[in-house]
Amino acid sequence: MLLNILEFPDPRLRKVATPVAAVTPEIVKLIRDMAETMYAAPGIGLAATQVDVHKRIVVMDLSETKDELRVFINPELLAVEGRIETEEGCLSVPGYYDEVTRGERVRVRAQDERGEPFELEAEGLLAVCIQHELDHLMGKVFVDHLSPLKRARLAAKARKKQRLAG
Repeated sequence: MLLNILEFPDPRLRKVATPVAAVTPEIVKLIRDMAETMYAAPGIGLAATQVDVHKRIVVMDLSETKDELRVFINPELLAVEGRIETEEGCLSVPGYYDEVTRGERVRVRAQDERGEPFELEAEGLLAVCIQHELDHLMGKVFVDHLSPLKRARLAAKARKKQRLAG
């Protein structure tokens, strides 16, 4: 089932996600729905916060063929090394891209869709994507990494778009 993706500056994007206590059938269904929504958008990552579910769940797939779904339940960054500047976009900030500086390499601990714990070392785009999606779980959007002026302009433009659409 396709889920509705919240758009910046929706205040629900600022909620901090809570840990998942157990991987229940409801959580498995949410993961499937999040993946379907991400692929349909189309995007490479989606945090539960973006679909107004405030649980610590992220899905992503950076493959060209869109058949390498990665699921992160209760993810936590263990290490961040180096710096890399890349252009980022976000399904919650449609049509807007800007340069963001993040860690070049990360180590993350999480659980998979079966509740099994794992650790992953990532670099480049995967590391950036992990940091971007984990920000969502903390109530942050990638535009928070931009200057206050850019952020204010973007918020004003988004509110105007919502007024015109509503």
